[in-house]
Amino acid sequence: MKISRHQFLKFFGLGVASAAFSEKLGWASPRLAAARDEVKKMKIKKIEIYNFDVPLFAPFRISIGTMYAANDVLVRIITDSGLYGIGEACPFPPITGETQESNLAAAKAIREILLDKDPLNIEGLVDGIGNIVHANPSAVAAFDSALYDLLGKAAGLPVYKLLGGYRSSFETDMTTGLDTPEKMAASARENVDQGYRQIKIKVGEDPDLDLQRVAAVRQAIGPDIKLRLDANQGWSVPGAISALRRMEPYRIEFCEQPVKDSDIYGMKQVRAQSPVPIMADESVFGPADAIKLLKEEACDYFNIKLMKAGGILNSLKIAHVAAAANLKCMVGCMLETRLGLTAAAHLVASQKNIVFADLDGNSEHKVDPVVGGIKVEKGVIYLPEAPGLGCDVDPGFLKKMKQF
Repeated sequence: MKISRHQFLKFFGLGVASAAFSEKLGWASPRLAAARDEVKKMKIKKIEIYNFDVPLFAPFRISIGTMYAANDVLVRIITDSGLYGIGEACPFPPITGETQESNLAAAKAIREILLDKDPLNIEGLVDGIGNIVHANPSAVAAFDSALYDLLGKAAGLPVYKLLGGYRSSFETDMTTGLDTPEKMAASARENVDQGYRQIKIKVGEDPDLDLQRVAAVRQAIGPDIKLRLDANQGWSVPGAISALRRMEPYRIEFCEQPVKDSDIYGMKQVRAQSPVPIMADESVFGPADAIKLLKEEACDYFNIKLMKAGGILNSLKIAHVAAAANLKCMVGCMLETRLGLTAAAHLVASQKNIVFADLDGNSEHKVDPVVGGIKVEKGVIYLPEAPGLGCDVDPGFLKKMKQF
């Protein structure tokens, strides 16, 4: 029996519950059986790889480097059923060591691994990609997100509901990059005026200057707005302890990565002596890092990023490790478009123990090349309810990008 693509999506979307009653519902049983057969046969037919370049309003500066543009990579995985999934790689050299060029090379290698494979075997495909995730986690994240997009489309459900479906909206903070105390305070105040109730600012340079930044921002935003810090490995252990003690009166919710990512013992020392909770960011790329940090009791929270972990699958594993230890998480970002941010938002929405979000990377972009996806209203992110990730890339924008 042959069915149309529309019928396949409709009846496969009924899910396992409907399948359980298929014997009683004689009209549905043949179609559900045909849908199952179609899923079993689906293979990856083609993979398109593009440059995905987005200009920024201004250079974005953190303590360990400056980004001048979002030079990303887009992948589109196309199956023989006609379904396709999309994903974004957003390399951030100061943190992951990747570049657009290295991501493109990795993407070409991954394409050869995935062609003709079952797109719904995400665990097996990511395992098959292997150690590429260590050198180019953002490239792996692009393929991982595209595979989850396909899974959601095949199931007829948004990805966050497939992963757990805990919530459909949540708050995000807005980040201000390194600048003078006066300019950072003005930026933070502008974000509050736009409706954001959670502000994050970059620190990690001279502790005395950082203290001035914190004081200026707190004065500008008032006492009731949540204020978070991100040092991006910029402080020494003694400097971090001193700075955070002096910043305590300014009601800091937490501080991300105060010391070098490799200095787990140093971060443990800071945590033991700081009045401000410590969040691991660059120290936690994958699930194994999460276990190590828990064993050392080096932090209070994890900051999970798809571009560090290699996508949704590994990010989900980090969240589960944290949940087992009763540790709360944040999902953050690099400079992704709303495509990458939407993938990250599905992860946030799916898990109870992901209670913080920092999904504002596209606020630095001059253009928005994404159709659909998350919506942000006064600092609240709303998930799309369309199947898969629920977004796509503007074809007109994509035509301007180089394909590989």
